[in-house]
Amino acid sequence: MGPRILITGATGFIGARVASAAATAEEPAHVRLLARTPAAVPVEFSGPGRETVPGDLRDPDSLRRACAGIDVLIHCASAIGGDEATARAVNDEGTRALVDAAAAAGVTRIVSLSTASVHGRGPFRAAAPGTLPSAPVSATSRTRAAGDRHVMDAGGTVLRPHLVYGAGDRQMIPGLVRLLGALPGPLDGGTSLHSLIDVDSLAGALLGAALSPATEPGAYYVQHPDPVPVGELLAAGEELLVRRTGTVRGTGVDVAAARALFAAVPFAQHHLDMLATDHWFADDRPWRELGCDPGPGFTEGFARHLPWYRGLLDHS
Repeated sequence: MGPRILITGATGFIGARVASAAATAEEPAHVRLLARTPAAVPVEFSGPGRETVPGDLRDPDSLRRACAGIDVLIHCASAIGGDEATARAVNDEGTRALVDAAAAAGVTRIVSLSTASVHGRGPFRAAAPGTLPSAPVSATSRTRAAGDRHVMDAGGTVLRPHLVYGAGDRQMIPGLVRLLGALPGPLDGGTSLHSLIDVDSLAGALLGAALSPATEPGAYYVQHPDPVPVGELLAAGEELLVRRTGTVRGTGVDVAAARALFAAVPFAQHHLDMLATDHWFADDRPWRELGCDPGPGFTEGFARHLPWYRGLLDHS
């Protein structure tokens, strides 16, 4: 039997894929999931070498119980959005309590899912590891940056994707479709480039970093090697919108006009600024050194997930 792995956030978008990848890995491993609501864990996860334990990042006693006997921790749980007090309790203080529990239990490796948004809003052009300061601008990214420090201070590894898409995504692509739907025509986002990764490739990288002997402490960027022109990303959102509404859209809208239309909507302004600005990170270590697969480029990858997005939007 391979290592005993604890995964937090295993009922979430990314954590669920990590749990599935760990449970079906070629090298057998004992996989333990930490879940606030164990009943929410899919029934197909049950079986030999798999267990689910109740726990909460705001309950240190539950974290100590969950870490007992564990070799490797993959931390995917986080609070995204919402109030700052909750974000701090989960992302900052909760991660610190989890790291402390893991260290006390003798866990040999900690890998944590983070976000490139801890560096702020760009522009980032082929940004390499170690070249960007921490400059978070939201409560979520500030507290996740604090959680990263707890992990790295303990000798752990942090993986930072930018935009993640795929089946289970209820924020990135659906949010883009909502933004486009509020405009009178397709958005012309300019010429910016963006780092994306599909959820299955990200899950594989998290598991690979947890198990590879080549993994180093510190932060990795985890993106597909080829950045995506903003036009490709917007075209994917527009395709979903047209299918949902059944209406071919009119004249295109540039970013300046869209900003004027959304002058009183800070959330939309933030997303427009992000789309119009390069967010491109360059780090080939997960694919070159850890034996992970970056997966397909965006065009092929999005086509694979298109049926799921269509079903989600058809019922929203």
